[in-house]
Amino acid sequence: MIQAYNFLFSWQLFPEKGTYEKGDRPKSGTYKISSTEDRNNLFFEMNWVTLENQAFSSEYRLEANGDYNRLEADETQLSGCVNFIDSISFAVLFKKDDQPTMRIVHEILPNGYMRISEEGVLDDGTSYTNTSVYHKQMSVLPYASSVSGALIKPTEEGMIRHKALTAMEEQTNMQLSQIRQQIELLALQAQEIQRRKDLSLLIYGAKLNFTPVIGQVYYLYEKKDGNYFLSMVSPKEWGTSKPFKSTVATVKLLADHTWMEVN
Repeated sequence: MIQAYNFLFSWQLFPEKGTYEKGDRPKSGTYKISSTEDRNNLFFEMNWVTLENQAFSSEYRLEANGDYNRLEADETQLSGCVNFIDSISFAVLFKKDDQPTMRIVHEILPNGYMRISEEGVLDDGTSYTNTSVYHKQMSVLPYASSVSGALIKPTEEGMIRHKALTAMEEQTNMQLSQIRQQIELLALQAQEIQRRKDLSLLIYGAKLNFTPVIGQVYYLYEKKDGNYFLSMVSPKEWGTSKPFKSTVATVKLLADHTWMEVN
């Protein structure tokens, strides 16, 4: 569950950056995502305070295996599912009695903030979306970091440090996100090269009665005795007299003398 790495933090709400179509607008809040050591489970903890100073909290745990799991200690019979879209976004899906009830999308923004979009349906059947924006919580925040936190009065030195740390977090998170995307791209490229290598070894071990031409499409077949041979004749052109057991792949010779499978 390496995709969860970017989200495993305690996040502080930006009240002014959110839009809320259901419920009261919060004036403060925290959102914490954590996991077990094996990262097979994700824990979600939320605390928020409304403009009328009403405090609320919620928490739940889900297995991050892509399957629906019953929420523990929940009397509403809800089941939840964690679905990772990529390394910077994932969704939590809820259903009751096999009917979808809510979708919560978590996204890491280019500036390092996290945006949470809660999509659901009101009692009258009208759909709604609540969007909240969070930044990573740090100990130098010039205000209470939780609902029960003590009031911390800002000082000029503390504000300077907070702004510097916030800017540092944003820049390093953006750079780390770019590096992770590059690593993922390199991993995909390495897998593609390995597939071409394995296919090339199979073809160069097959029977060849001609000299292949770069860029030309050929057909790799498996014979009944388990051996392979390469041919310019497509499966449809053999007619009823087929000297092979099965068609393995349609392939093309590249300039570096590796073979690539084509559709």
